[in-house]
Amino acid sequence: MKSGNALTFATAATVLALLGGTGACAQDKYSLKSPSGIAFSDFRGYEDWAVVSSARTDEVLKVIVANPTMIKAYKSGIPGNGKPFPDGSRIAKLQWSFKKSTEATFAVDVPNVFTQAFVIEKNSKKFPNSGGWGYALFNYDAASAKFTVDPTGVADCGHACHVAVKAKDHIFHPYQKR
Repeated sequence: MKSGNALTFATAATVLALLGGTGACAQDKYSLKSPSGIAFSDFRGYEDWAVVSSARTDEVLKVIVANPTMIKAYKSGIPGNGKPFPDGSRIAKLQWSFKKSTEATFAVDVPNVFTQAFVIEKNSKKFPNSGGWGYALFNYDAASAKFTVDPTGVADCGHACHVAVKAKDHIFHPYQKR
């Protein structure tokens, strides 16, 4: 009986340790999936993708990056040559609030707090009603260091906004010369 109690205690302690360890781990952002069906995991490695362009609004600084498939397409002349981006193309608009640099000797805005990852992927079979593009927005909360799926369901808004550049296969930013 004593060895049975010891085994039960050891098993319970192991389970609690595993559960406790899981709660202490950082969030797996790649487990998130948008209402439009876009999985953040489809953008794994976006942190190291090549820069396409940058932009600034009154509220945010944006850096636009693309996966190797899309960069190769850009370099081949797409969309300026009239051809569409191939399926598998992925682009992410990474957004930060900004602040004035306190270190530079001139006036310059610099990133402050990361706020969002707006992602777009080309999959003609999955997104036939939007030019083959799917859209999702993942918000980032700096205080908790966690991403959440934007509840507004940006899939329709994303496409509605990008119709303005249908002639460029629904992509606003050209690949900037270096």
